[in-house]
Amino acid sequence: MNSKHRKTLAAIFAEPVRSGIAWADIESLFIAFGSEVSEGRGSRVRVALNGVLATFHRPHPQPTTDKGAVKSVRRFLENAGVKP
Repeated sequence: MNSKHRKTLAAIFAEPVRSGIAWADIESLFIAFGSEVSEGRGSRVRVALNGVLATFHRPHPQPTTDKGAVKSVRRFLENAGVKP
C-alpha cells in the first residue's frame, strides 16, 4: 500500500464523513487490499474482499463520491476487517 492509498483510507475513515473522494482512488485502494473488483450492469461495481461482498454505483457524471457512498465504502471495509 503506497502513500496515496493511505491518504485515501484516512479520508474514508475521517470524521465528520467527507465527500469528494475520487472514485478511481477508492477502486485503486480496493485493488491494493487484494479485492476482486468486477463490472456489473450499468455503473455498478462488485467488490469482494475477505469473503465480504458489496455492490457500489460508480458516481457519474462527477468522478467524486458523496457522503452516502463514503459511508457505504467505510462499512464495507470495516466488515472486511480493514482498519485505518
